[in-house]
Amino acid sequence: MGLLSWLIMGLIVGAIARLLVRGPHNLGCIGTSVLGILGSIVGGTLFNALAGNGFELRSTGFLGAIAGAVILLVLARLFGGGGRRAPRRFEDNLDRRR
Repeated sequence: MGLLSWLIMGLIVGAIARLLVRGPHNLGCIGTSVLGILGSIVGGTLFNALAGNGFELRSTGFLGAIAGAVILLVLARLFGGGGRRAPRRFEDNLDRRR
């Protein structure tokens, strides 16, 4: 598969994964495409390991790529803060009330 088709498929898969996992994901088109490509590799590797074929890096099909991208987004939210907002300062709350 050519590089352009990898990027387009990654963009589609990453966009679907971002729709399934709600939250403030600060990714552009390239980040979403990379998410989909990495999701394909993660999904393929996990499905390969679960099937008993050993731990080997490989890509997977459309549904496996979505599953892998969702796993990556959930892990990013759990361990990376998930795009939580910084706590508001007291002065900011006062300004909002006026």
